[in-house]
Amino acid sequence: MSTNVPSKALQLRSLVRSNGELEVALHSVPVPEPAADEVLLQVQATPINPSDLGLLFGAADLATLKVSGTATQPVVTARIPERFMKAMAGRADQAMPVGNEGAGLVVRAGSSPAAQALLGKTVAGIGGEMYAQYRCLKVAQCLPLPADASAADGASCFVNPLTALGMAETMKREGHSALVHTAAASNLGQMLNRICLKDGISLVNIVRKPEQAQILRDAGAKFVCSTASENFLAELTDALAETGATIAFDAIGGGRLAGQILGCMEAALNRKATEYSRYGSPVHKQVYLYGMLDTSPTEVVRNFGMAWGMGGWLLFPFLQKIGPAGAQALRDRVAAELKTTFASHYARTVSLAGALQPEMIALYAQRSTGAKVLIDPSRDAAA
Repeated sequence: MSTNVPSKALQLRSLVRSNGELEVALHSVPVPEPAADEVLLQVQATPINPSDLGLLFGAADLATLKVSGTATQPVVTARIPERFMKAMAGRADQAMPVGNEGAGLVVRAGSSPAAQALLGKTVAGIGGEMYAQYRCLKVAQCLPLPADASAADGASCFVNPLTALGMAETMKREGHSALVHTAAASNLGQMLNRICLKDGISLVNIVRKPEQAQILRDAGAKFVCSTASENFLAELTDALAETGATIAFDAIGGGRLAGQILGCMEAALNRKATEYSRYGSPVHKQVYLYGMLDTSPTEVVRNFGMAWGMGGWLLFPFLQKIGPAGAQALRDRVAAELKTTFASHYARTVSLAGALQPEMIALYAQRSTGAKVLIDPSRDAAA
């Protein structure tokens, strides 16, 4: 195939200066030559996930955002409140590449048979630095896509699909039989709903708005509770009593919701209690925080006995924990169900430069249902 690859190409980088200024801009960087076990990917699709926004904008106040430069070389700046700069110290004055995952065409390959086998194929990749026109990846970081799949089809086939599968797998491995998920109308949440329907797992979905609840019900979800309801806690307790769910994955993080879930789990369990214990139900209740859509402190009111846990859950430590064989089994399922269970939908597709326009930042920075944006670095710069 053609090896007409430039010597330099564009890469999006985020810089937090020591003076409290954020700068996001496109940099011209050398295109690397793949080593024996690597391939060079022409990136054609890469999503802006909530997990990307933390690196992209840091702790910047987006109300102070300004865009300068040109249409093809925009420069985004914003101020970071002084109280947040201590948390940013580890990345100060480093222009950091952004983008967890993506997909595209393998245009060059190293000498190993495994690398050569991917030459000319469309693959998905993970490993960071994907908001770029070209990205060099190890073969192990790539997932060959089905022949009928486009780069856009495979762009989001790592983070959200593997996270959703990881939640179901964690539930099973820790001895639970049903689960709870918050921010459930998100792209990830809709995937998890499809997994649970397919696998016969009872899922309690928690959303913020009635229209989000309707999206899930239209997709076949049986248990949907909205925090906007006046009877939210009672409705959640009823759903937990019916499903027996004792593990939850919370994308909200801050506020009272995680503690409320534990309290409702305890109330649901006590409906079936045959004797009183001042230590509460002996059944273990677990909430994992895997996101921080609400950046306020996590508030917990202890009304759920002593058999409980709350902690963090991240995808990559989970994949390491289950080992290469377990992780590969999850990846194989994603590839097999790429256009069904794990299909992703995008509000807009833009170029690298287009992703830095104020109206586009306003769209994807909402982190709201239906606002997912896809970057196509191979597009014309201002598109």
